[in-house]
Amino acid sequence: MPDRTQPNSAAVSPSSPPTVAILDLAALAHNLDQVRRLLAPGCDVLAVVKADAYGHGAVTVSRTLAQLGITYLGVSTLAEGIELREAGLKVPVLVMGALLADQLPDAVAHQLTPVICEPPAAQQLATLVQNRPAPYPVHIKVDTGMGRLGLTPEEVPPMLQSPPFKGTLRAEGLMTHLADADGQDPAYTLAQIARFRSLQAQINAAGVAVPLVHAANSAAILRYPDSHGTAVRPGLMLYGYHTTPVGPTAIPLQPVLSLRTRVVQVKAVAPGQSVGYNRAWIASRPSRIAVLPIGYGDGYNRSLSNRGAVLLHGIRAPIVGRVCMDLTMVDVTEIPSVQTGDEAVVIGRQGSQQISAQDLAAWQDTIPYEVLCALGKGIPRLYTPPPLPD
Repeated sequence: MPDRTQPNSAAVSPSSPPTVAILDLAALAHNLDQVRRLLAPGCDVLAVVKADAYGHGAVTVSRTLAQLGITYLGVSTLAEGIELREAGLKVPVLVMGALLADQLPDAVAHQLTPVICEPPAAQQLATLVQNRPAPYPVHIKVDTGMGRLGLTPEEVPPMLQSPPFKGTLRAEGLMTHLADADGQDPAYTLAQIARFRSLQAQINAAGVAVPLVHAANSAAILRYPDSHGTAVRPGLMLYGYHTTPVGPTAIPLQPVLSLRTRVVQVKAVAPGQSVGYNRAWIASRPSRIAVLPIGYGDGYNRSLSNRGAVLLHGIRAPIVGRVCMDLTMVDVTEIPSVQTGDEAVVIGRQGSQQISAQDLAAWQDTIPYEVLCALGKGIPRLYTPPPLPD
């Protein structure tokens, strides 16, 4: 069976699968450039490519970012890191999620950089790498108020003075995660930044040099320059979306992903006739219904039933009835020229109209992250322009 997630030209032939995601690598480059414009000289970019690069295809996105000068990638899990290594990526890869003791040998074997979230993990890793000729790099995660993974600020200085860090491990990075950088009230975020900076000062006073200090996610990159440190961790903004309402700090981002499908049938529905499961939509007039081969099995959420829309012939066609596992129905009564084979844009632009992942998020009462990450790997990812050779 062919690998449907591999890069290809974005030209869609008549024999192509009806539902495809088109990834604009020029938009990715544009968004990275916009991030870099916000940073002080010497501030590095640790590009976040977890969750299959937010549904955009981690391998091709990572290769493109490396070609654009990115020198550090961030993933969430061991498997994500191994995938990049097996694809030939040589740049440092930070595994930002917690690793259990039995996962550490594979992390070391693939030269992945672990995040230390509790003191026992440092000792476990040090035992594993004690015979290596050079100290093994790690990043220390500090919980300054997120309430998730990480050491307390008070635990960090003594750990950095402990035996594992006397030649076996090297504290390459110090990191924290901001809980409310996209919130309206800055007070909590400023308090987190202050705690983190205080810890930095303690570490520096103790004579411990940590080259990569990073706290800023996409929202903080825009709103809190004091959080930038020596590196930042853009995620969603690389893929073309703001995490906060557009305001004075906004920068022009371009969505990287568009999602297209094709009409597989158009049928007439009489008044009183229902469409789909549970008779959730009943025609009140003579109607024309277009059937699309996409559903919640592809990550197109069932909560879009009777709420969402797609673009057909540059016009919004509302979803009617329940989104099914493999199919979705839309009302094209007001677009009489629609016929089988026509392209429907699920995410993206058609004519003067656009539907974004933000629109889908609003219809689902969620966030663009979830919309993009949910897109199934069974949907082919096609890239334009075609990726450069590795």
